[in-house]
Formats: sequence, C-alpha cells, structure tokens
Amino acid sequence: MDLDALRYGDFSKLGEAVTDWEQMTKKLADLQKDAESNLKAKADRARWAGVNATVSREFITKTAAEFADAHTQADSITKILSDTRGELIGFRGQLNDVITRCAQQHLTVIDTGEGSFTVTANTRPDWVFDPSGKTGATDQKVVDGLRDEIQGILTKATQSDNSAAKVLRLLVDQVKYGFTDASYADRDSAAKAVAAAEKLAKVAANPADMSLDDIKNFNRTMELYNGDSLFAEQFATRLGPKGTLQFWTEMTSAHVGARGTELDTMKSLQKNLSLTLATASFSDSVAMQDWKKDLMAERNTNFRATNSFSPIGALGSQVISSLLRDGQYDTEFLDDYRKKIFKGAGDAGTRDLWVKGYDALDLVFGEGNGRDPLKGLLEGLSHNPEAATNAFESKADLDHMLGTTVYTDRGESLGRALEAAVTGVATDDSTSPAPPHSTAQVEIMANIMNTVAQPGGGADLVSKGLGDSLGNMAASYMPEISRAFGSANAEVYLTSSENPDGLEPADVTRFLSAVSLDPAGRAGIIYGESIYTGNLLDAHLSNPSLFDGDQEQVLADIARNAGTIEGIVGHSAADAEVNSAVAGEKDYNNALKTKGDFAKTWAAVGFTFIEVPERFGGAGMGAVAGGMAGAVAGAAVDRLVEGQQLNGAKDEALYESSKDLYKMKDSVNQQTQSSVEDALERHHVDLPKGGTGDIIRVAVNQGWNDASHFLTDSKERPHG
Repeated sequence: MDLDALRYGDFSKLGEAVTDWEQMTKKLADLQKDAESNLKAKADRARWAGVNATVSREFITKTAAEFADAHTQADSITKILSDTRGELIGFRGQLNDVITRCAQQHLTVIDTGEGSFTVTANTRPDWVFDPSGKTGATDQKVVDGLRDEIQGILTKATQSDNSAAKVLRLLVDQVKYGFTDASYADRDSAAKAVAAAEKLAKVAANPADMSLDDIKNFNRTMELYNGDSLFAEQFATRLGPKGTLQFWTEMTSAHVGARGTELDTMKSLQKNLSLTLATASFSDSVAMQDWKKDLMAERNTNFRATNSFSPIGALGSQVISSLLRDGQYDTEFLDDYRKKIFKGAGDAGTRDLWVKGYDALDLVFGEGNGRDPLKGLLEGLSHNPEAATNAFESKADLDHMLGTTVYTDRGESLGRALEAAVTGVATDDSTSPAPPHSTAQVEIMANIMNTVAQPGGGADLVSKGLGDSLGNMAASYMPEISRAFGSANAEVYLTSSENPDGLEPADVTRFLSAVSLDPAGRAGIIYGESIYTGNLLDAHLSNPSLFDGDQEQVLADIARNAGTIEGIVGHSAADAEVNSAVAGEKDYNNALKTKGDFAKTWAAVGFTFIEVPERFGGAGMGAVAGGMAGAVAGAAVDRLVEGQQLNGAKDEALYESSKDLYKMKDSVNQQTQSSVEDALERHHVDLPKGGTGDIIRVAVNQGWNDASHFLTDSKERPHG
C-alpha cells in the first residue's frame, strides 16, 4: 500500500459500503425469518402430491435455505468490511502520528510511489560549518527508527487490505450460484483460517517428514477448522486430489498397527481429515470443482507409500472411501461417486473386485481395513439422507446392494445408509427434526419390505448385520404400517407422510416377522409402536375433533393396532422358537435396554412423526400436544427402558419374557393401558376407568389375534 493512499485515502466511501451492507444484512435477516416461519413451515405442513411432492417442496426448501445463506454471507461481508475499515483508519492514525513526530525531528516523509517512500532530514547551508561535523538536526539512528516504524505500519495496512480482498473473493467464489453459509466475525478470523490451510497443506505435501508430535499439532489445527469453509477449500485445493490421497496412504502405511495414544491420534486425524474434506465438498469454487473431478479420475490409480516394498498399494477408490466415513459430504459429489462405485461393483460377490491383491491394506484405523470401498461410501451416504435416498431409488440397485451382503461384511454399513434413505435422518443425528416421509422414501421402504418379505432367503438379510437398522426403519414407519393394518378407520392413524398408504399389508407382515427375530430389530419395533401409540393418544385426546366418532372408538382402534403389531412380533418369536431359530431372551433384553436411550431421541426428533389433517390447520404433533416429544410417548419409553414390573406378575419385567406368548400379550396390554391412563390424565379426559380398561384389553386381544391371522395368510408357519 502506498503511503499517500493510506494517509490521504477517502474511507468515507468504504464507510458508505459498510452502511449499505449493514442495512442489507438487516433486510435479509427479516427475509430469512419470514422464509423459515412462513414459506418453509407451510411447505413442511402441506400434503404434497404428484409433481409438487418432488419439485415444489424441494424448491421451497432450497429457497428458504438460500435466504439463510444470503443473510450469513451478507453478515460476514459486512463484518469483514467494517473490521478492515476500522483497521485501516487505525493504521492511518498511527501513520499520521509518526509523520508528526518526524516533523518535530526536522524530517520529511515523501511517498515515492509503488509502495516506497523516503525519510530525509531537513538541512540548512550553515550546518556544514558545525564543528561537530553534523549535517542535520537528527541522528541517523532516529531517522532509521522512524522509517522502520512507518514501514511496519504500511506493511500491516497492506496485509489487512490484501487479506480482506482475498477472503472476500474466496467467500464469493465458494458457490457458483446463490450464497455461501460460511460465517466470519471479522477479517482477522477469515484470514487466519486461510493461512492455517496454506500451512497445513504445505506440511501434508511432505508426510514422510511428519513426526507423531507434528501429526498431533496438525490434527489440533484441523480439528479447530474442519468446519470452516474457506479453510477446507484452501486445504483441499492446495494439497490437490492426488496429494490428498497420497497423504492418507502415507499416514496409514507409516502408522500401521498403531496402539494406545498413537492409535487414538490416527483415528482422530482420519475423522478430522474426513470432516474437512466433507466441508470442502460443498464449495463450488472453480478450483474445488476441478478437485472433485480430478479426484474421481484417481479412483483406479495405485497409491503406494514411499517406503512400501510391495508394488501393489491401494486403489484410489479405497482411499477415497476410507475418508467418507465421517461428516456430511455434498449430495452432488456423493451422487457422482456412488454411480461410479455402484457401476464397478460387478456381481454380488464383489470381494474379488477390490480385495484380491490388497491383503496388506489397512486404510481405516480400528474400523476394518478399508479394502471394500462400498463400506466407506455407504457410511458416507448414511450421513447425507438426500444422497442416500438418491442411491436407492432404483430397485435394481437396492436389490443388488442387499444381495451383496450375503458375500460381504457390509451389512451394517448398508443398514445405516438405508435407514438414512427412508427416514431422512442422518446417522448419529439426534437434533434435526425428522422430515415427513416423501413419496420416494415410502417407495424405497416398500421395496425393502418386499425384498425382506420374499420367501426363501429374504428374511436371511436380517441376520447379515441389517437387523438393527431394519428395526429402526420399522419404528419410523409406524404410521404407514398402522394404516396398512387398519383400513377400516385409517384416518385414526395420523401421519405427515406424502404416501401414507404406500405399504402392502402382506409385505409388512412378513417384514415385521423377519425383523422381530433379531433382538435389536425386535426392540426397535417395540419402541416404535409404543412411541407412536403415545403420540396418537396425545393428539386425539387433546383434540377430539380429529376423528369423526367417539373417544372410546379411537382408543379401541389405537389399542387394536398395538396388539396387531406387537402380536406379529410375539407370534413370530414363538414360531421361531419352535424352529429353534430365535435369539436368546438375554440378547433381546440387553437390546431392549441398549436401544432405550437411542429411542428417547426418536421421540425428540419426531420419529413416527404424526400430523393432524389439513382441515385442522395441518399442525404437527408438537403444536397439538404442546411439544415435539409427547409426554405420553416419553413415559412409554421410560417404562420399557426401566423394565417396570407388570401388575400381578412380581417376577416378570415388562416385555422381558416375550418367549412366553401369553406373558408378552400381557405386556402389550399393560403398556397400552398405562399409556391410555397417562393420556387421559394429561388431557383431563373424564372416562370411566374400569370401562376404558376393558375397552383397551378387548381391543389389544383382538389385534393380537388378528396378528396370528395376518401371519398365517402371508407366510408358512410351523405347527406344534
């Protein structure tokens, strides 16, 4: 920066720009609020159909998100401009102060252009006769000191100006269209993020030189910035796609067999590197677009560590997938990569495609070895529900992936990906509200049920690591499952699903029967049914007008549904016991307790989410019952978690004796009775206790008996 530019520069225009941006930010904040509370909220509650279900809802959701990003970007720009203006005005004040001191020392400061200047002493002709030999009034050391002080101010002002320009350009370049969600409080924080990325990329370019302490320092910085958009984009693009894959190959080779603190460090490094690249994948900068394209091109490249004695290393796809296990990657990126990997999967026995010749490979610390790139990809899909839904819309791809579990150990990873695909909730996300099931999601769920329901092998999928996830999926689809069994009064079973009647009763029956043989799967069904029953009771008893009939009929329908669903579970467990195929009661009891805390989050995020009909405002369960997680549903979960005792059965805890059909039926009855009592008390509904209890008992028993008929009509059952 030139001295005169800082000294005489007109910062009023920059001030006007800051004011304009401040006003723009305020207006965008209002638009964001309006978009979220009106536009998106109404779209979420609307019952879409046809093209609107797939196009309009998505468009409105993305439009609302764009308003939020626009506000965030405007706010960041405002703060960076304001901060830079404040810094430059401060530097100008410092400069003028030094120049004033120069004048007091009889010195002249002159701008000589292109960032240079001079500090010279003012001389008079008579000073040449000074006996001391001095030719000026100021000592040269003073001149040099003041010159250096001015240079320091100009250097800092230049850095402030240049870094502001750099981060503003990078900020705008993050997206090709629309706005970025990158948020910065000031210029300095944005500049530090970019500088940190440049430093780490330089270090990562020479991984062989990194000691364990260097890796720990590297990891600490990456952990601090892994969610920062500018840091992530700059780190990835400066290291380059090939450099990124080579870096991780070198790390895994150098630390193979890590134990103790070394293993902890490497696992943390893998997670932070994955999170950083996930953040970077959302950038639409030209450099990042090229990075993603070039990364895809490396999937069949042989990556070897520098010190490796083997000519065979790791395929690029194996390295890429090992870094997809953490973080939410951009949907478009996952779509492109998935198409290439699914296409390359070949026949069901895909082990030979990627495992052969890579026996020494270990790309994942503590989590397998990374030889199967599909496992890492599936884990990546599990963190991005939209990409997961896209992945399994094709029934051919779905059936193929399910079929490969027979020959591979990717069942658990596939289960988590399918769970995200049909529920709209990412793995380990216990905060985001569950969205209404889309038509595409219901269709995928129907296809999964159909595959699992197939005689002669479909049920075996449950034992291939999928049981836990299939149980969770059943829990999420309790509204649709209930409507499949309750066609007479289907309107009782409230739901926000776009396709509430999209499941086939026979497939649902066989699916529940198969999943119930897995301890964790059975626990998921039990929890899901209990939560849905509690939410239904909350909704109907708080607003009797939801059903055109008396309250006793509503209670009977809900109770019968509970008996049917859990009756299928109970009868299936009993049938399997006859065949010596059911898991031990201890495994089930442990699964019930283990899944308990997880099930509590289902109530919180709205699993088995229900919605009242549009004629009553279309409000969700939260608006009807005073909270997203209904108190009745929460109490039902607590009873299951704590295994509260059954009345009149001192030695038997709730659901812990499902091996005995009659005892399990008593458990269903007791749980439903307790939920009804909670709901009646919560909403101050005055119904005769004895009569209501009898209605529930009769309805549950009827549903229990219906379950046996459903099973007999839909599958072959053992006798005796």
